[in-house]
Amino acid sequence: MNVSLAVKQYVSKMVESSGPGMKVLLMDRETTSIVSMVYTQSEILQKEVYLFERIDSQNRDCMKHLKSICFLRPTKENVEHLIQELRRPKYGVYFIYFSNVISKSEIKALAEADEQEVVAEVQEFYGDFISVNPHLFSLNLPGVSRGRSWESSMLSRCTQGLTSVLLALKKCPVIRYQLSSDMSKRLAESVKQIITKEYELFDFRKTEVPPLLLILDRSDDAITPLLNQWTYQAMVHELLGLNNNRIDLSRVPGVSKDLKEVVLSAENDEFYANNLYLNFGEIGTNIKNLMEDFQKKRPKGHQRLESISDMKAFVDNYPQFKKMSGTVSKHVTVVGELSRLVSERQLMEVSEVEQELACQNDHSNAQQVT
Repeated sequence: MNVSLAVKQYVSKMVESSGPGMKVLLMDRETTSIVSMVYTQSEILQKEVYLFERIDSQNRDCMKHLKSICFLRPTKENVEHLIQELRRPKYGVYFIYFSNVISKSEIKALAEADEQEVVAEVQEFYGDFISVNPHLFSLNLPGVSRGRSWESSMLSRCTQGLTSVLLALKKCPVIRYQLSSDMSKRLAESVKQIITKEYELFDFRKTEVPPLLLILDRSDDAITPLLNQWTYQAMVHELLGLNNNRIDLSRVPGVSKDLKEVVLSAENDEFYANNLYLNFGEIGTNIKNLMEDFQKKRPKGHQRLESISDMKAFVDNYPQFKKMSGTVSKHVTVVGELSRLVSERQLMEVSEVEQELACQNDHSNAQQVT
C-alpha cells in the first residue's frame, strides 16, 4: 500500500492518455501540491509537459497548439472555472481529470459548456490527498474542529480525502472507530455513507482478511504532544517546519542564498530516505561518514571532521565540492540548525524531564529546566 506510487501512477496515466505532443498541466491550488509531492518539474518535463498553470489564473495566454491536461478537485469553484474555460477555450484539446467523485449534474453542466467540442476525455482519478511518504498522507488542514465537534466543511474534506485514499489503494475496508469520540464516530459514519452510495466504485476483489480502517481521536492522546521527537523527519517538522517537503531556512544564521529554502523528499534524496526515521545521534554519524566518503574522492581531502561546525566549515571552504554535493550541503545545514536549536532550547534536559513525567508515576525527581 504505497500512496506515493498510487498518485504517481495516476499522473503518469493522465499524461500518457493525452498522447504525444506539447502539453500544459492545468491545476488548482491543492492539486498543484498533490502533483509536486510525487513529481519534480524536471521529471514531468520529460513527459512533454512544458507549461504549468492554475485554473483560477486570469492572465493565461491562448495557445491552441497545446493539449491541456486538467487535474482538479471537484469543488463548485473549480467546476465554475472549468465551465468558463470551456466557453472560451485557450488550448486545442482538453483532457479533464477530477481527483474525486463528481456529480452527474456537474458533468452535464460541463458538457453544455463545451460548445466547441474541445473536451476529449473526462475521468475520475482518486488522488485527493497529499502523499508525504509512501505510507503517510496528509490533507494539509490546519484545524478541523471547533471544541470537540467537527467544522462541517472539514468533515466533508476529511471524508473525501479518506475515500480517495481507499479508492487509490483499491480497498473496501471494515471500519472501526474510537467509541469515546463523537468526532471519530461521525467521520466513520460519513466514510461508510460514501462507500454505500458509491458501492460500484468500491467493488474490489475480496481478500481473506479484509482491510481495516481504524479511526482514532488524537485529542485523547495526552502523552505524544508532551514529548520532543528525536528522529530526523520528526525533528525537522517540529523544530524547523516542514510544509509539502519544503523547509524555510532563511532565518538560519549565515545560511547561503541557495539554501534559504530546501526540499527534503525521500523520493529524490537517497540520504534522507535512508535516515528518515533514525535518531539524531545516528544522523550526525551518518553525515560524517557521507562527508568522509566525498573527501576520499578528492586527493587533498585530509581535513578531520569531528563536529557539525567542522563539517560546515569544510563545505564552505570547497566551492567546487559544494557544487558537486548539494545534498551534503543541504543536510549539513539542516542538521547544523537542528543542533543549534537543541542546544539553545536545552532540549536534551527538557526531554529528560518529559520522559520522566511520561514514563514514571513518581514525579518528585522531575527538575525544572531554566
